[in-house]
Amino acid sequence: MTEQLIEIPGYQVHGRLGKGGMAEVYLATQQSLHRKVAIKVLLSSDDEAYSQRFIKEGHIVASLHHPSIITIYDIDQLADGRYYLAMEFVAGGDLAQHKGEVFEVQRALRIVRQVASGLAVVHDKGLVHRDIKPANILFRGDGTAVITDFGVAKEVELDTDLTQFGIAVGSPSYSSPEQAQCQALDARSDIYSLGVILLEMLTGSNPYRADNYPQTVMNHLQMDLPALPAQLQGYQWLLERMLAKDPDERFADCQVLLASLDELTDADPDSTRIAPALNLPKAAAAKPGAAKRSLWLWLLLAALLLSGVAAGGFYAYQQKQIADYLALGEQRLQEGKLLEPAQDNADYLFRQVLSLDADNAQAQDGLARVLQVRISGYLQLAEQRLLDEQLLLPEDDSATFYFRQVLAWEPNNAQALDGLKRVAQRFIELSENAYKRREFALALEAIQQGLEVEPANEALLQRLDAHERRVRVAQTPRRRPATEQGSANPIKRLWNNIFD
Repeated sequence: MTEQLIEIPGYQVHGRLGKGGMAEVYLATQQSLHRKVAIKVLLSSDDEAYSQRFIKEGHIVASLHHPSIITIYDIDQLADGRYYLAMEFVAGGDLAQHKGEVFEVQRALRIVRQVASGLAVVHDKGLVHRDIKPANILFRGDGTAVITDFGVAKEVELDTDLTQFGIAVGSPSYSSPEQAQCQALDARSDIYSLGVILLEMLTGSNPYRADNYPQTVMNHLQMDLPALPAQLQGYQWLLERMLAKDPDERFADCQVLLASLDELTDADPDSTRIAPALNLPKAAAAKPGAAKRSLWLWLLLAALLLSGVAAGGFYAYQQKQIADYLALGEQRLQEGKLLEPAQDNADYLFRQVLSLDADNAQAQDGLARVLQVRISGYLQLAEQRLLDEQLLLPEDDSATFYFRQVLAWEPNNAQALDGLKRVAQRFIELSENAYKRREFALALEAIQQGLEVEPANEALLQRLDAHERRVRVAQTPRRRPATEQGSANPIKRLWNNIFD
């Protein structure tokens, strides 16, 4: 049985955004300031140790002030003893929604720079996040990356309460080698996790992720860093420093990492440079040493000519590369190989063109067509799941999941917006059917699930408000009509009393 939507003093709760093993998150409006917030609520108050850790998470995040760190507004306790955190509602989704995509290099570096900048504040406080992964990197409307979920963050000098018992914390696919081995951690562990994310954004895949936990751990301990494609070789050294197996060989802290990212930008070979023109002297009467200077001038001119020829040759080579990538990208698109296999799919190949020619219209059009094919495929899956009554579950294979993924790519997609309304309407129908069968718990569950799909759906909110009244009315014994009660025929009244 699903409980009724919780009530939190000072907040209007609209619906549940998600649920984990220990807590659930609701979308709400803080009534005093009329702003949308996300409220993280513990599922139970029985585990005192976890409650204290939850409170500490709130205190930790509230002490951190940075544009790339989630903002905490409030921490309090419900009447039933459960604690909650009210925090900034970030509506742009998370990095995990872009799984399998190959990011344009500058976009990937911008995200890494923003996260590293936020982590620098975390580390300066003597803390380690310990769970840097795509799902914990959110995006604001302006694209700013925001670090969230400090539930397992820990002070460096106290990072022994779990590791001394051999308990690994964090997400295996992004865990540092020392983290996987349950060793004490410092800032360099978060840098490793961020390096895995950068590698995944640049190539579209995480090579350390395996089908099972032990193999994933062994990959972090033993697997060599894969070589980046030729056009990304300039960033190989950056990943080698971030993903070194030995923490001593990584960047010492995020400040050093940020400085290296700045140097990388400054050293961009494609950046425009302005230099004074070369002035060649006019012919003059021969003077002592003039022949020698003339020889040097001819050598210089020859060098300039050779460099021009080399530049022309490089340009021709680059244009051939672009043409090859475009042709192969079109072929993969026709074959339906949108994101797989890694480094040989339409999305990857068109992005390689843009890494060579950022304004290439054909590649931009190719990526737009890849996205449209993906959107079309997800809409078909969503409609099928709707027919199959897979409305909300499983979380990654339901009508709601596919419609929302389309909206993450194309926020105004009319079919996806209408699809979510139809999913919510289906939950309304399920609730009404349950009421007719007097299955009140199922009716309430259907209403709450509908609100997870559309938290502001007025019809569902009205049914939620009216639920208890409808149950009371349905359970109240039906009284006999007055005309029947007041029947003037005493024999009929006696007969009714005997057999009624």
